[in-house]
Order: sequence, then structure tokens, then C-alpha cells
Amino acid sequence: MSHRKIRPNIARLAKGIAACAGVLAVVACSNPGAPAAAPRTSAPVGGGGVETSAAPTATTGKQAGSGGNPRCATTDLSLALGSPKPSSNSPGQVDVPLTYKNTSSRTCALYGVPGVDLNGPEDPNGPVYHLPRIDNGVKYNDVPAGSTATATITILKPTDDSATWTPTRVTTIPPGQTQPLTANWPPDLPVLRQDAATRPGTYVNGILSDPH
Repeated sequence: MSHRKIRPNIARLAKGIAACAGVLAVVACSNPGAPAAAPRTSAPVGGGGVETSAAPTATTGKQAGSGGNPRCATTDLSLALGSPKPSSNSPGQVDVPLTYKNTSSRTCALYGVPGVDLNGPEDPNGPVYHLPRIDNGVKYNDVPAGSTATATITILKPTDDSATWTPTRVTTIPPGQTQPLTANWPPDLPVLRQDAATRPGTYVNGILSDPH
């Protein structure tokens, strides 16, 4: 067999393989059954159909925000617990302001939902009540030096015939941080423990900006 006949055959074969590959690529790209990233979901908790979100993760560096400021570190903040006020959700609930003050000399960003634990006496569920978190705060929030931002703790008080558990202090971790801040809990504010409830009446809300 001569070389003149082999070369055209090889060329035709190469063109056929390339055409086949192109068809396979089109089929693969148009396959509606290709796997996709799973959407994030949330589970309802608390009153009024509120929802809990995934816990915030620690982050570093610049954050997307109005001024691109870094998140407030725990060392940038002080904590104060405000006076309880009747909640608009239910007559049996009260709102307790959890206020963070920027004690640093720079503007930092404070947004998201803080982690909050109520610490108290021994209980069948343990001495620590880990509160669900409700992602209903501002999306971004810059806090100038000396200014504050607040996350509200909504508390369901026990009824007269319910077991009474009164925390002694509150421990909170600001969003994006790992170090806690603590404050004393009001001695006259008992909390109904609902550790295993799917829709508990006690939870922490997202951070809202305070007037500067």
C-alpha cells in the first residue's frame, strides 16, 4: 500500500473523531440532569414564623460593606445588657437589648447574628442554654468609634406553674469572632427552658444599627 493513500485516510479519521467529540460536548452541556450546588435552607423557630440561619463563621480581612471596614474584633467591643421590655410578639415574651460599643479608635463593621449562651444554675438540660439565632438584622453595618449596635434577645418567661430557671450571666460571641464577652443577667428575669423545642420562644435576633 502506498503512503499517498494512507495519509488521506488518516486525515478523514481525525476529522471524524473531532466531529464526534463536538457532538458529545453538546450533549453533555445540555444534560438537564447534571448535578448543581444545593441551595441553603433554614428551619423555622420562635414565634411568627421566624427562621434560624447557619451560624456565622470566623472571617478575616476586609468585609463587603458601605466602607469596606474590617469586622469588629471582640477586643474592639464592650458589652451592656439593657432593661427588659415587653415584646410585640407575645404577651409572655420580653426583649432584652444586647448592646455592643466600639471602644476602639477606628470604624469597624458589626453585622450578622451573634452567638449567645445563657449561663445559670444546674438544670436537667444543663447549666448552659444555647439560644437559637434569627437572621433578621441589617445586611451590613459600620460602627464608628464610640458608637453602638444592638442585637435583641427575645425571652419567653415561664408561666406560674412552669419550672423556673434564672440565668446568672449572658455570654456572647460577636459575629465573625471566637472570643466571648459576658454581662450579668437580671436576677428577676427567669427563662422558660425549651432546649429541644422546634419553635422555641427564646432566641437572639440579628444586629441592628443604633443612631450615631
